[in-house]
Amino acid sequence: MENWMLGIPVPVALALVALIGYFLGKRNASAAVAEQSRARREVKRAQAVIRQLEDISRDIRRNLATHQSSILHFKERINELGDSQDTQAWQNLCEEAEQMLSPTMRLSSQIANAYDEIRQQANLLMTFTESRTDPLTGLSNRRALDDSLENLIAMKGRYDFTFSLCIFDVDHFKRVNDQHGHLHGDRVLVEVSNLIDNCVRETDIVTRYGGEEFVVLMPSTDIYGACIFAERLRTSAEAQLGVTISGGLSQVRSEDEARTLLARADAALYRAKANGRNCNFYHDGTRILPCLDIDPDAEAESIDEAESLLLEVRELEQLHGAGAPISEPSGSPSRA
Repeated sequence: MENWMLGIPVPVALALVALIGYFLGKRNASAAVAEQSRARREVKRAQAVIRQLEDISRDIRRNLATHQSSILHFKERINELGDSQDTQAWQNLCEEAEQMLSPTMRLSSQIANAYDEIRQQANLLMTFTESRTDPLTGLSNRRALDDSLENLIAMKGRYDFTFSLCIFDVDHFKRVNDQHGHLHGDRVLVEVSNLIDNCVRETDIVTRYGGEEFVVLMPSTDIYGACIFAERLRTSAEAQLGVTISGGLSQVRSEDEARTLLARADAALYRAKANGRNCNFYHDGTRILPCLDIDPDAEAESIDEAESLLLEVRELEQLHGAGAPISEPSGSPSRA
């Protein structure tokens, strides 16, 4: 006669306990793998931050050493002259002082820049200790995005620092959830987040913006480079994950706030959705255009043309010698 446990035969009860234990163990193992992946990503980001701080420190030390050498040389020249009445020697010394003033001003500007960069990197380091991580994907969350955008726009305002922003959206994600369930949908989001994280540079910032949307901030990247990245990511998602994504891109402008920059990228994303999905569009400030139509060579050609015009102007100035300098043509392009 079989023994019963809670109204269930003992063998069946033991089998159920084993099955529950198996699934709990598998779930814990998956969580451990995800935690290890997240830890590796955080270590990678921390290493990138430390390298940038080392670069800043090295540049400041080198510039300070050069500046100190100039000051010592100037001091020696003053001691050599002493009470000399040589007018020409004093005039030469004044010219040396003027020549030393320009590097001094540059060094002051570099130190100010370094301070802002250190502050920005310190804010990045804070993300390791504060609650700024999306629990599902391990990416930065909306709070981290807001802080990073604020820092980058401040850099843009002070130092003409440029960057681009991309919003990506997984196409037909509701259909994925409806047909395969939310657990499968979560796995798709994790796979997409890992793909984005593996495609970006260490200095780029990847954020889960909400739901199936992701935002990538790319410092020191213009819209041409951003479109190249977006197209590479789009084709990789389709080939490797079997899902398609759409993207909206924008490059920061002088008058931008975080809200306006995001609004332009969002408008470009809406156009990509309306265009049939599985494509990328960018907003250039006045128009929304497909990334596939962008021509990086056109920018290079305009830069080459500007450089050629400036070279011609300098040659003409040298030919005129002491004459009045020739101004640059009003219609000549400038290199930003």
